[in-house]
Amino acid sequence: MNHRHILLAALLLAAAPLSLAQYIWIDDKGVKQLSDRPPPPGIPEKRILKAPGKPLFNPYAPAATESGDSAQPTPSPAPTLTERNEDFKQRKLAAAESAQRAADEARRKADQTSRCDAARKNQQALDQGVRLSTFDKNGERSFMDDAQREELRKNTQAVLAECK
Repeated sequence: MNHRHILLAALLLAAAPLSLAQYIWIDDKGVKQLSDRPPPPGIPEKRILKAPGKPLFNPYAPAATESGDSAQPTPSPAPTLTERNEDFKQRKLAAAESAQRAADEARRKADQTSRCDAARKNQQALDQGVRLSTFDKNGERSFMDDAQREELRKNTQAVLAECK
């Protein structure tokens, strides 16, 4: 019975490494993930640090040179917390700028759509021959004469040319 206990203990010791995390990768937020399951399909191969049958990878070590130098390259030190924090701030600032550009572009497109809709309505009114009125600086209403209608038609055509 003593041999059985020794055999069981040896078997348990041999199986212990199998229960440890077999996959190590860096996710999209830059956080190291440990799992016994493979990383999601969207993770690039260069960010998978360890997988079964793949040696442990140091992401901060320089790449091997192809020139055939037998000299061992000196590994660069891992970035400090301050350097990583600065990098994070730069990425956050770039993301905020990108979001601002996208919002500005959306606002510009909405303004363009609004101008195009107003120009189409003006063109429709001009084509129907409806009497159009304007208001002067005193708030008094007057009807457009032919010269004013032609000027409005030219302005409307210019705006509609940009809408296409």
